[in-house]
Amino acid sequence: MRAFYYTAIIEDQEYSSIRPLIDWLDYNGYTVVTKATKEFIDASGRRKVKGNMDIELAVDAMELAEHIDQMVLFSGDGDFRSLVEAVQRRGVRVTVISTIASQPPMIADELRRQADVFTDLVELQSKLGRDPSERPAPRERDVRHHAPQFLQRATTLPSRDDQDFDD
Repeated sequence: MRAFYYTAIIEDQEYSSIRPLIDWLDYNGYTVVTKATKEFIDASGRRKVKGNMDIELAVDAMELAEHIDQMVLFSGDGDFRSLVEAVQRRGVRVTVISTIASQPPMIADELRRQADVFTDLVELQSKLGRDPSERPAPRERDVRHHAPQFLQRATTLPSRDDQDFDD
């Protein structure tokens, strides 16, 4: 099993609200793929920040497709419909997780229809969510020790002796 997390980061920012999540994911075995955002001025003179990770995710998915049976994509971006179709042609079963419960829905209809399985985040809330009252106070949070319970279970790895792979 492999787990990837894709995000753009603002390089010159002293603190980023995404940094604790990135650190926790990296520490707990996820492959964190980042790239620096690009700043530009749009036609109306407004400062814009762009950080799209679609190509990085698509390249990785296509490279992995010949080695996997199943892929789970947490996204609602309709641009991924053709990626899902391409990995399906290689025999990969694709589950897309997003939501249609929000207004507007956070998943493009064409992506939902292309997936072998669509799971709405609402269906996972009881398994993955936690009551806001359970959250520790901000100063007590530690990236490694205060992860949601489902993530603590998911990151328990077998000892090196139990792992079955070639070095």
